[in-house]
Amino acid sequence: MSRPARIDRTLAALAAPHRRLIVELLRIRPRRAGEIADAIGLNPPALSRHLRNLKVNGVIKEAHPAFDARVRIYTLRPEPIAHLKSWLEETERLWAEQLTAFKTHLERD
Repeated sequence: MSRPARIDRTLAALAAPHRRLIVELLRIRPRRAGEIADAIGLNPPALSRHLRNLKVNGVIKEAHPAFDARVRIYTLRPEPIAHLKSWLEETERLWAEQLTAFKTHLERD
């Protein structure tokens, strides 16, 4: 998958406020779906839709502990956020260069 497509998928996944809350919770530690639902006040079908979106877009992963296959533990995948961070840093550099060039141009006149 191309870099722009990866960035697009990550941004689309993070577009919804509830999904950003889920990411914030998982940033602290992995959690079960029930813990996430309780923390952000979503009913199971709504939570399931948000978790599915985050999973399909590669932001989180799901695991089943050996002691109970019915339990799902969700964790963040670091790669999508790292790609997004890299893209933002490059974009910031580009803007800084453009603004510096514009300032230089204005000061010459």
